[in-house]
Amino acid sequence: MLLSASSSCALPVNRRCPESAFHRLYPALYTIPCTPSAKARSASKSWGSGTRRSRTGFPASLGFSLRDATSVRKGSALLIALGAAFVVAFSVANRVLYKMALVPMKEYPFFLALFNTFGYVVVYFSILYARYRARIVTDEMLKLPKSRFVAVGLLEALGLASGMTAAAVLPGASIPVLSQTFLLWQLIFSIIFLKKRYSFNQIMGCGFVLAGVILALTSTSSGFAFSPDHAGLFWPFIMIISASFQAAASIIKEFVFRDASDRLQSKSVDIFVVNSFGSGFQSLFVFLLLPLLSQVRGIPFSQLPGYIKSGAGCLFNIGTHSTECANAPLITSCYILMNLAFNISLLSLLKSSSAVVASLCTTLAVPLSIYMFTLPLPFVGAPASLPPQFLLGTAVLISGLALYNFADRISKKLKESP
Repeated sequence: MLLSASSSCALPVNRRCPESAFHRLYPALYTIPCTPSAKARSASKSWGSGTRRSRTGFPASLGFSLRDATSVRKGSALLIALGAAFVVAFSVANRVLYKMALVPMKEYPFFLALFNTFGYVVVYFSILYARYRARIVTDEMLKLPKSRFVAVGLLEALGLASGMTAAAVLPGASIPVLSQTFLLWQLIFSIIFLKKRYSFNQIMGCGFVLAGVILALTSTSSGFAFSPDHAGLFWPFIMIISASFQAAASIIKEFVFRDASDRLQSKSVDIFVVNSFGSGFQSLFVFLLLPLLSQVRGIPFSQLPGYIKSGAGCLFNIGTHSTECANAPLITSCYILMNLAFNISLLSLLKSSSAVVASLCTTLAVPLSIYMFTLPLPFVGAPASLPPQFLLGTAVLISGLALYNFADRISKKLKESP
């Protein structure tokens, strides 16, 4: 983005330029402290009952027009679309790299999950500290109520624990299908707690998305049916409940961004404040649940330290391990970096749009990830073939996304046209 040379900027002054749509979408990239120009200061003094205002509500002397406001809205929508594209791309790459990382780390998936959970706390707080030193993060942001972050951490830890417990019993093909109820829970919670209202087209679009994902997932597996050994509907119900915990955590994050704009006098809270404290409390609750989680993964709690030591040795190629561990440092590092990029971009999109929009993007990544595994990827093995039902499910999913995003806009334009 190019900055006009006429902007009057001074670093020592504790004021900030008004945030553009790009700032709101990706605040991690830059923040520009500045003082208002002399023209803007003189114009702001003239605001009063006798000042002529444009249709946007700004004084006409400042030069704002309805066309300017429309351009800003279009630019914001374009940047949200760009952010959504990044989320989809990062989500697909994240899923593919995770599958590739599990090839050398196939004996240590639980270690990899713990490494991510606790390692990200160090990464996020390091970034938060650097941004605080750079005065991007303010004291007011750090003073936001921590009870919301405690709730986020608790819900995410409960979602992880209940999801792992159910996944240990359920057939593998049913797990991603049941996890798609995450979107349904988000709709319900956003209506109840955020007082959002969705049109019929948006609700139908979400329904199409869910149906499309289920069609695509069930087409690629023959082991979806539940057997009597799975205790009827109990474990599927637990998996659905785990999705509700994760959905509730995402809605609380959206509420934090909304509430912060009031507490911070229309300034937006930095995403690394939310990421850092949310991840910190999640790690705390995961640590408290370690005895349960290790038992669920088939690792006695007394043997957990040895398991972690062995997993770290495989990850960093320390000690005597199988030849498969030779590729672990490179592949796993790529996965961890991509997972970080995905989480940051997802929270940025949630901040600039909503939790439901972010969820729709990650849902779109599911069939795209399945398609990626039909390509000759390294370390994954022979590529799979796609049945016609997968293509039908993908078409239904894309139709649902189009219905959610564009149906109301097209209908509104048709009504406004003569």
